[in-house]
Parts: sequence; C-alpha cells; structure tokens
Amino acid sequence: MHGSTQFAANEDRRVSPARAPVAACGIAVMAKASTDGRAKTRLVPPLSYREAAAFNTAFLKDIAENLCSAGRQASIAGYMAFGPPGSEQFFRDHLPSDIGLIEVWLPAFGDCLHRAVREVLARGHGGAVVLNSDSPTLPTSLLVETANVLAQPGDRAVLGPASDGGYYLLGLKQAHPHIFDDIAWSTSRVAEETLARAREIGLDVHVLAPWYDVDDTSALRALHAELNGGHPFDDALSPHWASHTAELMRSLLRTTDLAQRLGAVPALEGARTVTEATTGI
Repeated sequence: MHGSTQFAANEDRRVSPARAPVAACGIAVMAKASTDGRAKTRLVPPLSYREAAAFNTAFLKDIAENLCSAGRQASIAGYMAFGPPGSEQFFRDHLPSDIGLIEVWLPAFGDCLHRAVREVLARGHGGAVVLNSDSPTLPTSLLVETANVLAQPGDRAVLGPASDGGYYLLGLKQAHPHIFDDIAWSTSRVAEETLARAREIGLDVHVLAPWYDVDDTSALRALHAELNGGHPFDDALSPHWASHTAELMRSLLRTTDLAQRLGAVPALEGARTVTEATTGI
C-alpha cells in the first residue's frame, strides 16, 4: 500500500519529540496496596478488614486525583512511594498513568520517608514531598502552597502538622537524614520532634495549616461530617472533594450498620437523608 511506503520514506526524517520538562516539585504518597487485614488496620474496629482495605483504595484514588489537580496549578509531579514489594500492579490498575511509582519498603518508617525523598530528588525535582495516605480531603491549596515555598531560593522545608500531633506532609529540598532521626513515630510528638530536628540543623521550616488523618473512629466521623454533613474541618480552607471516598461511605451507610458502629446514629442518619435527597442515592 502507498501509505506504508510513504511512512518508510519519511521515517528517517522524523524528529524525536522534546522531552517534557521535569516538574519543580515531586510529591510522593506513602502508600500501601489494599489487602484485607494489612491496609488501614487502625480503623478496625469500627470497620471490618475488608471495609478498611476498601477505604484505603478510595483514599489513594482521591489523593491521586488531588495531586493531578495540584499539578494543573503548580509545577508538581505525583508519585506513590509504595509497598509491599510486588504490589506494583495494584497501583497501575487503580491510579492514573501519570502517577509515578517508587517502591519503598524498609523496616523503619523514618528510613522509608528518607528513601522516598532521596528517590524523588534523584528524578530531578528541586523539591521532594512525602505525603500521607490518610487525608483524602486535604485542600489542594496546601499542596500548591508547598510547591511554591520549595521553589524559593535557599534550603528550606515545609511541614503540614496533623491534628493528632503527627504530620500529613513534609517537604524538603535536600534529603537531610537528621530530620528523620530519633522520632517517636505514631505518637503525638512527631511534628514537634521533627521541628526540633530542623532547628538542630538550622533548617528554615514553613508550617502549613493543620489538617487531620483518618486513622481512628473520631476521624472517620469527621470525614463523614465533612463529605456528607456539610461540616468542613477548617472553614478557612476548601477541602478536596474526595468523590471515591464519599461514594464508599454512602454505600456502607446504606447497606451496612456502619452508622451504629460509628456511634453517631442520629447525626449520620440525618446527614444520609440529606445526601439521598440531593443525590438520588
């Protein structure tokens, strides 16, 4: 056919497309593949292991969409710093193709964070951010603010404190190992101790507005109130609309006894009635 001949004739004259520029900031979510009994287990109870794994998947989908949204407002690339080893296909099956994957699986959580920061910087980004996988409604504006701060000249860090004393986000321009040293992980002292490490090395830290981790019953109630009850965590900030999480929450409230398990039946049922009236679900 003539078309094939023309293609062959033009093949040598083709110019390779220009490589896309590397984003100034890379944000890596500390992510775990969804397996019953191994994902979001701190939410069991009130959730079952299967429900907790389903929320893990919904959270990751919503956070990936949040990263993509932030990338349209600032020079940001999104990653999943994932585990366990061999679970890459889970992330490829559930997340957008423009979310990069970095396998990070070490015994100590601080080492995982440090490895993720180093890997992001090694990909050419000027700033590296590690982000939790527990805050599906985190305002996109906080991700954009982080990227803009890290784009400023000079070494600096960004910390997003969580309401439970941890942090939901840490951004760095260099992979300072000391900032992860001797931290009492999974305690209310994590943010405070991290700021202390930064002071010890003379690192300027920009502190973001607080947000919350969904890792216990009260936080799960707060998530429901935010998604379906019209009660934002912070009136001054616009939360990311976590559509996958909201859909899962509505489904479980409709088909299971989740309302009773959360211990807030009247408020949850009232919110569900409003949601059903406005969405038809």
